[in-house]
Amino acid sequence: MPSPSTPNPSAAGASEPEIISGSDAILRSLSKLGVTDVFGIPGGAVIPFYDALMAQDAIRHILVRHEQGAGHAAEGYASASNRVGVAIATSGPGATNLVTAIADAYMDSVPLLAITGQVFSTLMGTDAFQEADIVGITMPITKHSFLVRRAEDIPAAVASAYHIASTGRPGPVLVDITKDAQQNMAPFIWPPKLDLPGYRPITKAHGKQVQAAAQLLVDAKKPVLYVGGGVIRARASAELLELAEATGVPVVTTLMARGAFPDSHTQHLGMPGMHGTVPAVLALQESDLIISLGARFDDRVTGKASEFAPNATIVHVDVDPAEISKIRMADVPIVGDAKDVIADLTVAFAQAKAEATPDYADWWTYLNNLREKFPLGYSEPADGLLAPQYVIKRIGELTGPEGIYAAGVGQHQMWAAQFIKYERPNAWLNSGGAGTMGYSVPAAMGAKVAEPDRVVWSIDGDGCFQMTNQELATCTINNIPIKVAIINNSSLGMVRQWQTLFYDGRHSFTDLNTGHDTAMIPDFVKMADAYGALGIRVTRADQVDDAIKLALATNDRPVVIDFVVSRDAMVWPMVPQGVSNSQVQYAKDHAPTWEEE
Repeated sequence: MPSPSTPNPSAAGASEPEIISGSDAILRSLSKLGVTDVFGIPGGAVIPFYDALMAQDAIRHILVRHEQGAGHAAEGYASASNRVGVAIATSGPGATNLVTAIADAYMDSVPLLAITGQVFSTLMGTDAFQEADIVGITMPITKHSFLVRRAEDIPAAVASAYHIASTGRPGPVLVDITKDAQQNMAPFIWPPKLDLPGYRPITKAHGKQVQAAAQLLVDAKKPVLYVGGGVIRARASAELLELAEATGVPVVTTLMARGAFPDSHTQHLGMPGMHGTVPAVLALQESDLIISLGARFDDRVTGKASEFAPNATIVHVDVDPAEISKIRMADVPIVGDAKDVIADLTVAFAQAKAEATPDYADWWTYLNNLREKFPLGYSEPADGLLAPQYVIKRIGELTGPEGIYAAGVGQHQMWAAQFIKYERPNAWLNSGGAGTMGYSVPAAMGAKVAEPDRVVWSIDGDGCFQMTNQELATCTINNIPIKVAIINNSSLGMVRQWQTLFYDGRHSFTDLNTGHDTAMIPDFVKMADAYGALGIRVTRADQVDDAIKLALATNDRPVVIDFVVSRDAMVWPMVPQGVSNSQVQYAKDHAPTWEEE
């Protein structure tokens, strides 16, 4: 991602800078930074920018139906392409509607540039119409926020925001620009001088720490590479593959790291965590060495943190020093960019290996035994309805690894993470840290804009879909032919699962009445038709493949498939919240342990 350098506009022979409006300065700055697509919706405080936007064609603007959709679309765009996603909104409610997407991007380290209009600077602090302190509101959920009151400050603010969003640990940055700053005229100086004295991301790790980690790898008997989403953000998948194959160490990829390491690789044990595979969960739990690469020891991975991997030495690699030892104390802390650190670790391991040969044979015997005993699978529903796992598995098999899969949040998210095989990075998009319902459809839309030649699926639940499905209109009007698979169990499935397991089956307010034994409210096929999409309903297993193939063959409009699935299907394996990972349950009444060797 390009970063502006420090210019010297007063150098001999330099021409006088052009005088342009603040709005034109925003557009020109974005264009200079390589931005080609933005998502947004106009309003009173951002009208000057939209007036300028209409007069140019270098940047494509996608008019969304809700600002949250703009934010998630920008996230999907960024996550699919490794480029900075850009979302635009007006002041007040327009800006606050972006907050959920900004928080989502912050939790998942997504490079997002949010540009909002603000009331006239002379009115700020007076509770003016549609005034909101969006800089203050977003302070805890952004890497940084800028308030711009003068037109001449716009190029530096936009360039600085882009630089901060895309370097170090990526994340969201907000630029709030008053209406008068957009309207006023000022010299346009590019590249601007970036004055960021407190921002110095560390990318190169300390060599001795890397050597110490390499020696631990050689000496370990039960090591694991614990791979997080930071490996994808660092574009370090090739380096990870080289390290894994050089060491022969088992690999687990978190929910945010699916695709960072090929699922088909023999060293891959799958996803760890609350709904991870048994081999992945117990590999971490029983290890004597964990090499954490771009992961943050999230509670969904560790279970009860005080009982997580009690015998493991921890090597923690992260570009963000604030993550090191935040949850689990690191024995060898390594601050640096994952791409560089992993490459250095591969070299250091080769050197350490020359002195002694590591022996992981017994470890692999145990892990392979777990693979054989506890393969990922599912049971056919007793009610005769579709198995959601089968539906999602067939979507992945018929689409293939070159597709992009954006999931909502809940049971369908976990099944999509489990039953689709990911062979490359940036193929799996989801809301991991924030767990934002409504993420899927706009994120898929953004991914399709970024990667128009790829098949893009939104795998959504009937609950999530009803939060942001209005963006189907955006897709139809702008020729963004995403495929939407609604895993319709007529309920808020993950909450229902917890109610079944932990609340004696008291299904309190989780029935959505979208199918099954009730009238379909709404009827998703009619809704798809109303939005100009192709709507299909599937209720039998023998209809699944034909529906998916029809969706794959339809590229002139969005497609919505309403898969009516069993509401009693559950996500397994499962580590109940607040217990040790040793208590992972393969099915409702089966918790495998180390003794099952």
